[in-house]
Amino acid sequence: MGTHKQDARMMVSLPVYDRTGAQVGTYEVDPTELAPRISKQLLHDVVVMYQANRRQGSAKNKNRAEVSGTTKKMYRQKGTGNARAGSRRSNVRRGGGRAFPRRPRDFSYRFPKKAVRLATRMAVASKVADNEVTLIDALAFEVPQTKQMAAILKALQIDRQTLLVATDGYSVNVYKSIRNLQGVSVLPVSDLNALDVLRPRRILMTKAAMDAFRRRAVNQEAS
Repeated sequence: MGTHKQDARMMVSLPVYDRTGAQVGTYEVDPTELAPRISKQLLHDVVVMYQANRRQGSAKNKNRAEVSGTTKKMYRQKGTGNARAGSRRSNVRRGGGRAFPRRPRDFSYRFPKKAVRLATRMAVASKVADNEVTLIDALAFEVPQTKQMAAILKALQIDRQTLLVATDGYSVNVYKSIRNLQGVSVLPVSDLNALDVLRPRRILMTKAAMDAFRRRAVNQEAS
């Protein structure tokens, strides 16, 4: 009985809206079904991995062999009263090369696939638990209509914050209707990752997208 009460307490009831912003139903989901627990450390590590993988890694400084200038000794070794000096390209002189210059490098690295998938599920589960997920019954356009998409977001009162729109599959018209809206991105649930989920303030998901994500979570947990 105690376990049953605990499971019931974990259930989250999400309202489902239509394109006009009217509530047309509710959707019951258990965050622990998506991820048994939320690990802040794993989420942090995976997000840092994605950010590192996006680094261009093209920063470069010149060493003393690469800067322009003569290699002639500046003045004779003794008799001048100054400290001995060699090339003008020395790193201690203005215009000289760097002693430990930055070089182009590859910052990318990888975590185990299961850990990355688990982090994605944790990110969505945390959004659900924090009431940062808005569900819509359906989202489709016959032709790209950015103005209509903006009206839908305004009706749902999520037009003034960063937003991720998650769909059950790739739709060209939905993508083209969203791509010019500032602060709004769109991805199918199959392409979601922890960084894309956690970066925006809210997530707008269709019921079909939530169903698809739950099926993926169950399959991944079983594998």
